[in-house]
Amino acid sequence: MDKKLDPSRDDLPLVANTSHILVKHYVLDLDVDFESQVIEGTIVLFLESGNRFKKRSSSTEVACPSESNEACKFRMPEPCQIPVTNTKTFSSKIGYNDFVICGKGEKDTSGKDGNHDNQEQASGISSSKYCCDTGNHGSEEFLLVLDCCDLSVLKVEEVDVAAVPGIEKFTRSPKLRNQIVHELMALPADRWREQLDYYARCSQAPGCGELLFDTDTWSLQIRKTGAQTATDFPHAIRIQYRTKPQGRSVTWTSDQSGRPCVYTVGSPINNRALFPCQEPPVAMSTWQATVRAAASFVVLMSGENSAKPTQLQEDYSSWHYYVTMPMPASTFTIAVGSWTEMKPEICSSNDVATERSFSPSEADFRYIGVCGHMEYPCRFQKASATTQKIIPHRVFAPACLKGACQETLLPLIPPCLSAAHSVLGTHPFSRLDILIVPANFSSLGMASPHIVFLSQSTLTGMSQLCGTRLCHEIAHAWFGLAIGARDWTEEWLSEGFATHLEDVFWAKAQQQLAPHEAREQQELRACLRWRRLQDEVQNSPEEMQVLRPNKEKTGHVSDSGSSVIRHGLNPEKVFMQVHYLKGYFLLRFLAKRLGEDTYFSFLRKFVHTFHGQLILSQDFLQMLLENIPEEKRPELSVGNIFRDWLESSGIPQPLQRERQALAECGLAQQVSAEVAKWVRVNRRPRKRKRKDREEVFEKLLPDQLVLLLEHLLEQKTVTPRTLQSLERIYRLSEQDAEVRHRWCELIVKHKYTKAYRDVERFLQEDQAMGIYLYGELMLSEDPRQQHLARRCFELSREQMDKSSAEVVAEMLF
Repeated sequence: MDKKLDPSRDDLPLVANTSHILVKHYVLDLDVDFESQVIEGTIVLFLESGNRFKKRSSSTEVACPSESNEACKFRMPEPCQIPVTNTKTFSSKIGYNDFVICGKGEKDTSGKDGNHDNQEQASGISSSKYCCDTGNHGSEEFLLVLDCCDLSVLKVEEVDVAAVPGIEKFTRSPKLRNQIVHELMALPADRWREQLDYYARCSQAPGCGELLFDTDTWSLQIRKTGAQTATDFPHAIRIQYRTKPQGRSVTWTSDQSGRPCVYTVGSPINNRALFPCQEPPVAMSTWQATVRAAASFVVLMSGENSAKPTQLQEDYSSWHYYVTMPMPASTFTIAVGSWTEMKPEICSSNDVATERSFSPSEADFRYIGVCGHMEYPCRFQKASATTQKIIPHRVFAPACLKGACQETLLPLIPPCLSAAHSVLGTHPFSRLDILIVPANFSSLGMASPHIVFLSQSTLTGMSQLCGTRLCHEIAHAWFGLAIGARDWTEEWLSEGFATHLEDVFWAKAQQQLAPHEAREQQELRACLRWRRLQDEVQNSPEEMQVLRPNKEKTGHVSDSGSSVIRHGLNPEKVFMQVHYLKGYFLLRFLAKRLGEDTYFSFLRKFVHTFHGQLILSQDFLQMLLENIPEEKRPELSVGNIFRDWLESSGIPQPLQRERQALAECGLAQQVSAEVAKWVRVNRRPRKRKRKDREEVFEKLLPDQLVLLLEHLLEQKTVTPRTLQSLERIYRLSEQDAEVRHRWCELIVKHKYTKAYRDVERFLQEDQAMGIYLYGELMLSEDPRQQHLARRCFELSREQMDKSSAEVVAEMLF
């Protein structure tokens, strides 16, 4: 792994040595400063050494981020006698019920002493051993390697957990700090509250010795003099650090009301520029975090509790969140801004009854079956949770979007949550926050534990786009979060399932739909996805069309646990949908082969078996085939599915045979009839004879409008008069973002200058979907269109998502 990897084009390195030592819990204590655009504070890591868990075998070695074989050279940080220059840090008493984390009261604001940045030249570490084998090297010292990028690390120290009052009850050897940490982590699930309290107390214990550390582009490496094995290495360490304004894990921007905010953007590098962590998914951990910001800001985070602010001095507030279900650190999410909670104008008594809180409680555990995951307070084992159709939820957005949220989003949440429960059963998470993020968000949605980000683009037009996207993100609670991919190259295990389930959830959420209408709408969406998949395989590199690119090496890591994510840093990968689409069509194929009742009955069984765990493709496929009657699985085998669907580029052969049937679905046929009418209108002379009858156009669903416009995009010429009629009859500028995107493509293709304002609006307000419009504007070689593209880019460049800005800049310059 060359440490001079191009961070915008290459594979993403995961360098943490998870085979030797695992982080089991994080305690974050952070301050958010909008003036300097920095988040700073401490993170305490509670570790478990590798002799307590099995190390995965590997048939491949991962190259190291080094250029030579020099010995590791560590710099001892300066003694940390840092003047107190930041008065925004506060102390709070630790309470048993709220686990508030105290502020430390000391910060380095000089940026000089004891400060190690993630720079390519920052590290003296160049031994090839450090990422490939960081276990016991005989006389060499053990090296803890964390994924870390774009951070300034100020100090690393061991935490003296033995100094915490009352901690002696966890061990017979109160002076053995590592044993205390082990006993604390081993507490049973029904003592989760006590465990979190002691994690908080331990995180505030004094330090008992600074540790040697250094950084390079992708990692933070830590060692303790004399500690030769992971067992000897301190199992509770505190890292003092600060983020950088240009760090790629968060974006500092303004919301739709012009107020400052910061949020995690779902970056390709995940959270390593927010806090040092172990990125590989196998590093399943819990966390708790205290975040302080000015009192005018709201802090939202991945957390089981609906946090309320604690007022501090000088107009600052503190927010505390926690998670008791172990998950990869990449799923941690935070958003800080002047958000307003959006509430329905009228709240029915039924909604109140179904939304009462069900946070974990020692008294409410009624075990239903046996779970296969590591122990935690699992909702699948709570009788009250299994019958809870609608979990408590809140919606946040800038105040200027209140009307749109109340009209479009708020009424959809209860039926979508209820629909998901009717299909898959127990909601894995106890509550849900939904945040409408700023316009620079590069996707329509993103799901994290207990929180979903939605683009403002979902709020326009009818409820179709908002409803389907909400269903997609809700589906990720099961597939992507509660059940994760052990190898991140198998994205289809998250996105394919969510795409397939969004249609099923949305059909059930629309209670007025008859079953045959729901099936027709699903067939129409399949038709649209077929067209998108066909277009994608024609316009993308073959190697990026494969769902299981590592084939038989999928899930393999080096001896240390390090690995790489193929094409993980390629900015174009963010905009590709092949994992969504091919994964969707595979699951649709399997559901049809089994029959939907049989398939979804199996899926509920699969969820109950694998929630809280990481899987590979074969785990799903093997269990599926074991549950299929012999007569329903001719030619179905794990090997055949790998060959036809997961390990080949292009459109899978079984799907090729379905092409005609997709085009002939009833709603698609209706669109074809409307297209024929528009073709006739387009061919008529400007002055037509009186006897020519007026065409009567049918009312179309949003997905039908998308298909109609796609067909019209295939016409060589569409006249301005026809385009004007299209816009007037369907009110295209008022439709949802999917429809308006196709409308803008028509405008650009046919240089319809009267509607250029619609293109400008789309590029500004629908940045998640407007990227390739820039390319179309430039390819037209029309000076006015190219000027429009450059002007819109200059207006939004500073706020635009970094990956998106890179892609657009390549198109324009």
